[in-house]
Amino acid sequence: MYCTKCGAKIDESAAFCPACGQRVAPAGGGVAPAGPMGPVGLATDATPQAATRTAYAGFWLRFVAWIIDSLILSAAFLIILVPLGPLLFVHRPFEGPMLMPATMAVLFWFWALDLLGVWLYYALFESSTWQGTPGKRVLGIFVTDMQGRRISFGRATVRFFGKLLSSAVLFIGYFMAGFTAQKQALHDMLADCLVLRHI
Repeated sequence: MYCTKCGAKIDESAAFCPACGQRVAPAGGGVAPAGPMGPVGLATDATPQAATRTAYAGFWLRFVAWIIDSLILSAAFLIILVPLGPLLFVHRPFEGPMLMPATMAVLFWFWALDLLGVWLYYALFESSTWQGTPGKRVLGIFVTDMQGRRISFGRATVRFFGKLLSSAVLFIGYFMAGFTAQKQALHDMLADCLVLRHI
């Protein structure tokens, strides 16, 4: 099977062209596969030409989605932190140059819960039928595998922890989304994912 937009060869089970991001019209002119925001395939005239088109989501669009998600996560973390915050002051916060062991333990658990919550937020949303976090959904962007299909929780987990490498050297791994051919950041490449947008 070949893409009607760019002519690239496409896997029979693919929902999107891996070369240009064009949604693949289903055989027989039926309804296209469900997308992250419900059935997005064909318009009311049910012609393949009316299929919803997609393109690669660039760096700035993804950055705005990250800001939205960060605000949501920060609000959730504050809701948890406010009732637990007093635990930090049960003991004196400092004893000489070192933190008290009890205070260090509380800080460690705050950090661990934060990491757990952020990982589950991204991995569960990106592997769900939404195929993206609320921030991505608001902007009409979503995560797929290289054939345009919904990703598994495991692949979403690899993508999430791959962000540690994307952040490692001055966030260069994130900036790669601005100049790679398929707008992939380093963590997208590690997980064999694409980030697409509706156009």
